Amino acid sequence: MENNKGKMQEYWQRNVRILLTLLGLWFAVSYVFGILLVDQLNEIRLGGFKLGFWFAQQGSIYFFVLIIFIYVWLMNRLDREYDVHED
Repeated sequence: MENNKGKMQEYWQRNVRILLTLLGLWFAVSYVFGILLVDQLNEIRLGGFKLGFWFAQQGSIYFFVLIIFIYVWLMNRLDREYDVHED
């Protein structure tokens, strides 16, 4: 029983670490790139648009959707590793 409890605690620690890492990346893309570094990024053009504008309007949304897929992939892998996956 104790061993299983420690294993589940390790599972949740890794789950939270994945979640915080991905949220940190999303924060960096949406807030840092879209707001704080917008002037520096606007020097670069992407498809005719200033890169800072693109991150603020589209990039953070695309990155968030990508993060969802990455989270699902990582959690499925973690669930299989700890044998808590759904059949």
